[in-house]
Amino acid sequence: MSAVAGVRGSAGVVARGVGRALGNALLVTVIVYLLWVTVVGLVDNPFVAKGPGDVAEFLFTGDDASQNRAQVLDQLVITLRDAAIGFTAGMLAAIVLAGVIVLSRGVEAAVMPVAMILRAVPLIALAPVIRMIFGRGLSAVAVISGIVVLFPAVVGIVFGLRSASPQMSDVVHVYGGTERDALLKVAFPSALPSLFAAIRISVPGAITGALIAEWLATGQGIGYAVVSAAGQSKNNEVWALVIVVTVVSLLLYTLAQVLESFVLARYGKDAGRA
Repeated sequence: MSAVAGVRGSAGVVARGVGRALGNALLVTVIVYLLWVTVVGLVDNPFVAKGPGDVAEFLFTGDDASQNRAQVLDQLVITLRDAAIGFTAGMLAAIVLAGVIVLSRGVEAAVMPVAMILRAVPLIALAPVIRMIFGRGLSAVAVISGIVVLFPAVVGIVFGLRSASPQMSDVVHVYGGTERDALLKVAFPSALPSLFAAIRISVPGAITGALIAEWLATGQGIGYAVVSAAGQSKNNEVWALVIVVTVVSLLLYTLAQVLESFVLARYGKDAGRA
């Protein structure tokens, strides 16, 4: 009976988490839509400010809608690939670096000031240097998008790792475990909520980094397409690209929230804590 109750409790937690994620997504969608309509109305310049009807015509109802959708989809695939590369590189580096920082105060003292300096320098200023070093390919994408992901994720994951119960870590040490064992068996499980918070922040961050990399380095994807379309006064295309990447960012953020609900329901928010 207790097992059945536990399963039902986990299912309830997952359902509430998914419902909360979908509710948040709907609320954000409504807010963005209202802001969009309000801004278009305030600008009152039909040539520059395009509303929902203009974007719908460009993507769905216009004579060239199928061709426009195919073009936008091609650019979106490139941007999602670039964002995935940056997200993976940044999150893996953040997890490893956070673990090293927790194990060694000396590493933290050496790394964090450099990290803060890099974060203070705008990526637009760093991009030419990164492009000269890594070229205009996927390596530059990984570095630029990874930088956007890395430092906020490191801060959040370190906070989570340090929230582990000292009593639980002492148990590992009593049974002959090392600091590394305590990190893997106690600190990382306790850091799951912080890890997923970092993931939720990093998903739109990776897309932003990919757009910057495409604009300043690769010359591909939505990041470059927006700049190119704006330069040619293709304003319908500009707005359509911006709306599509915004919607995709929101969907991916919501997916991360749903995944978080499943994982935390399975392992619990207090794993690794006394």
